Amino acid sequence: MTPNAVSTGSRRSTQSRSDTGQSRRGFLASTAVAAAAVAGGAPLLTACGGGSDAGKKDGTTTGKDAAKLLPAFEASTVVAPDIAPKNGSAAGFTRAIPSADLKASVAAKKGKGGALTVMAPFWGPPPASDNPYYKAMNEAIGVRATWQNQDGNVYDQKLGAVLASSEIPDVVVVPGWNLGGKIPSAINAKFEDLGPYLSGDKVKAYPNLAAIPTDAWQRSIFGGKLRGLPMPASYVTNIAPFYRKDLFDAKGWQLPKSADEFLALAKEITSARTKVWACGDMTWTAYNMFGVLPGSDKALGWHLVDGKLVNRIETPEYLEALAWTRKLYDAGVVHPDEKTQNQGDTSLRFTAGQCLIYNNDLSHWYAKTSEQAAQKAAFAMAAMDIPGHAGGTPKLWATNPANIWAFVKKGSSKAVVEDALAIADFTAAPYGTKERMLTDYGVEGVHHTVKDGLPVKTDKGNQEVSSSWLFVASPAPYVAHPDTPEVTRAMVEWQQRMGAVTSKSSFYGMTITEPSQWTGLMNDFEQLEKDIVRGRKKVSDMQQAVSEWKTKGGDQLRDWYKKLLDTNGSAAS
Repeated sequence: MTPNAVSTGSRRSTQSRSDTGQSRRGFLASTAVAAAAVAGGAPLLTACGGGSDAGKKDGTTTGKDAAKLLPAFEASTVVAPDIAPKNGSAAGFTRAIPSADLKASVAAKKGKGGALTVMAPFWGPPPASDNPYYKAMNEAIGVRATWQNQDGNVYDQKLGAVLASSEIPDVVVVPGWNLGGKIPSAINAKFEDLGPYLSGDKVKAYPNLAAIPTDAWQRSIFGGKLRGLPMPASYVTNIAPFYRKDLFDAKGWQLPKSADEFLALAKEITSARTKVWACGDMTWTAYNMFGVLPGSDKALGWHLVDGKLVNRIETPEYLEALAWTRKLYDAGVVHPDEKTQNQGDTSLRFTAGQCLIYNNDLSHWYAKTSEQAAQKAAFAMAAMDIPGHAGGTPKLWATNPANIWAFVKKGSSKAVVEDALAIADFTAAPYGTKERMLTDYGVEGVHHTVKDGLPVKTDKGNQEVSSSWLFVASPAPYVAHPDTPEVTRAMVEWQQRMGAVTSKSSFYGMTITEPSQWTGLMNDFEQLEKDIVRGRKKVSDMQQAVSEWKTKGGDQLRDWYKKLLDTNGSAAS
């Protein structure tokens, strides 16, 4: 499977995708795109960009200023979810909706028939530009969109080159993990302000866009203007610690309620002689157990503590999480392949029963359950609730409410902007609608058939129907796997429980453009983290690295962030 597939798993029998969080690590975890760097691609513009809006407010507009820019929120009532969203969770749909009962969320064709080009990342061979799926989408929306799909593995390089040129497509998709280097400044300088079309009640002309949560729109303010069309996500951590429920039940193992209990259980589980190890690398879960601020976005890693702005790497919790993960490796409970340079796919060791606990994107719950259904009837997996490291309630931190956007080229005519918004309103249609079904499954009889009430893609559907359209805009996060309703319910309820103990750090929901002289300060930390937990470096090496980070610009960067916070306030509630 690739990120272009609408549904995860080998049984493509769901009526939707699962928006359980689009952080860089989660989105890339099950693909071969881990090499997509956050370094930002080719040089683009001089510092702060070359446009009149470049650099303004550093994307931190909040409070009354933001209220003037943000679209009015009006929740969709087209189809009621089976499980209502709560505590930042996605909505859940456990039932399939027959084709005859699908609702229309777009009252009339909004496109004016204009031609426009769209550039987006794509993993795998892209379909032909004139394929029946693209034609059906264009006809339904009323546009003539031509896709310029680019290799997702090196998208940052292509993005840098395109934004440095004068040949920018009408619509350009930018993932959050590519917001490095000078790309944020280029966004401010080279993309249109959508506020005149969407701010306040103007968005009501596009009901599906009006139903996108306000937090996702807040995150779409770049350079003091509403520029991005967001792909919303739940802000609850998308990294879940999965375990082999079938084997746990058979052995009578109890889920751990603290870091010490986890280690003790891991020792009990592990039997190198029979090639069974307790877990894969659990660094991500350790960060959650110990209450470490997020690392998926630079700004989220800063938080105001007793009047002082502190970075995640300066906290004792950060060092404690690394030290605990190292204990797992030292105890020999981590699968040995996790130490190697090319460690392979932990989830394959999980399904093979060689590794009974691993952490990854929440979407793996459905993907692996679906994949194994035809192979191992007894296979069952679940996600354990994240325990506090000392027992009790954990301290979890919110991730970003949107991390992929589409932008419209600056200087575009009103007709082009409105055609782009027509696409966005269509692809942001909620579950249970005709627009959602066409976007996710293509044309019935061509791209999918209906079996036992569920849409199942044909070979042609697997080749042509992709999630590229969803990158233009998406609905509020939801999970809908009617072929495994119990998994859908479990996923959403896990989010709800974790969301109940989730807080928002000081820069939650803001898009920050750091000054270029400090953008590389954190470049070596991810590798150092890996080296420490695997025993190649010491925890004291991290303390030394943090000390050097402070003197090389970390303290100056803290002052810069503090000034932003003092000037603009926080978007976190």
